[in-house]
Amino acid sequence: MGRWICCLCSRVADSLMLLLVLALSCNYSTAATASPPAPHVKPSYSFGRTFLGLDKCNACIGTSICKKFFKEEIRFDTWLSSRLKLPPSYLLSYSGNYTDDAKSWRLVDITRLTSQHRHDRADKRICTSLLKTRTCSLERALRRTHRVQKWLRAKRLTPDLVQGLSSPMLRCPSQRLLDRIVRRYAEVPDAGSIYMDHLTERDKLRLLYTLSVNSHPILLQIFPEVEGWPFPRYLGSCGRLVVSASTRPLRDFYGAAPEVAADLALQLLAVLRSMGTNDLNYFFYFTHVDAGTFGVFSNGHLFIRDASALGIIDKEEGSQLIDGQQKYKDIFSCLTVDCRSAFVSCNSIREQHSLVMVCQQLLPKLLKGKFLQPVQEKIDSFLQHCANGLADDQGVNEAVAKLAELLKPLRSCDSRFAYRYPDCKYSDKY
Repeated sequence: MGRWICCLCSRVADSLMLLLVLALSCNYSTAATASPPAPHVKPSYSFGRTFLGLDKCNACIGTSICKKFFKEEIRFDTWLSSRLKLPPSYLLSYSGNYTDDAKSWRLVDITRLTSQHRHDRADKRICTSLLKTRTCSLERALRRTHRVQKWLRAKRLTPDLVQGLSSPMLRCPSQRLLDRIVRRYAEVPDAGSIYMDHLTERDKLRLLYTLSVNSHPILLQIFPEVEGWPFPRYLGSCGRLVVSASTRPLRDFYGAAPEVAADLALQLLAVLRSMGTNDLNYFFYFTHVDAGTFGVFSNGHLFIRDASALGIIDKEEGSQLIDGQQKYKDIFSCLTVDCRSAFVSCNSIREQHSLVMVCQQLLPKLLKGKFLQPVQEKIDSFLQHCANGLADDQGVNEAVAKLAELLKPLRSCDSRFAYRYPDCKYSDKY
């Protein structure tokens, strides 16, 4: 009897042990099944400092919008595909998308101040001329120059600090214009003063470098679109890339419908008038125009897309550089242009200078063969008078006025021209 009980107990124990093992195995299996899947890793691109130009700072524009790039709140068009990759670094401009809330996106232009080839050549020139080496720390080399040392000591940006710089904006500088640059410089958080106390040494070097290479981003900052100036909105910079509101270049509209061409031609003439006569008494003129100088927003509004060839004369104060200062040359004078090129005298710029350029190079391409005779013949005649009138300001003004009167009734009033629609239905202004 005792032996049978002992055997029974042994079997019960074995059964309990088996149940325990099965229970543990079941729990383990259930836990494994219920465990959350591995988190999905969002594909992203790790930016290279070289592509952005951050490796060149502080010989760069700034860093105000770098976080947007790294957080993928600014994306190149190629990022809309499944393969995330950076576009070629040799391009001068890129189309991109920008967001503040990760939900709504708007188009932006991402541009370099100059081509990558010119940047590389300028960097090499800095190293070879200042440190006698092929590669170097650009900041270290530039800090050794007399101009940078003067900038670092200066309390205010004065005409002698920008003498000899190749930017058309600074060929005829006034103190009023230079104060405006410092007061509205958007790459620093505490702008507002005409004195440079709020600029660190790093900020001063970046501002000097930008003015030396291409003043386009500075013009967008000091004459903002929200105040009615015909420039796209400046959003910020990262390294050597500038981000601004997107526009389509005027060349894209050379084949546009007649009513669109007439509208753009009238806007172009209006922009040039505002550049010559405005409340601040600055006279803007172009040293060069091409099919990419002007651009058009999605609402049909025409703006100055590329301000790099825009000069400024202060009609209140005039230029405060003497002839000797205009001829001054150093490494900053030659970063992107030939040092041997002569500057145009401030006194030689005529009021109709830009109008004649546009009549020669842009309006004929925009308006050619668009209208029936005799309207087209009259348009061509007015353009010819304007293009040949560099020595006759009155003749240019009359030709442009007649051209504008001829074009006004050729426009249409519909949703394609959102910048003036539906106001054009009710206002004689349009």
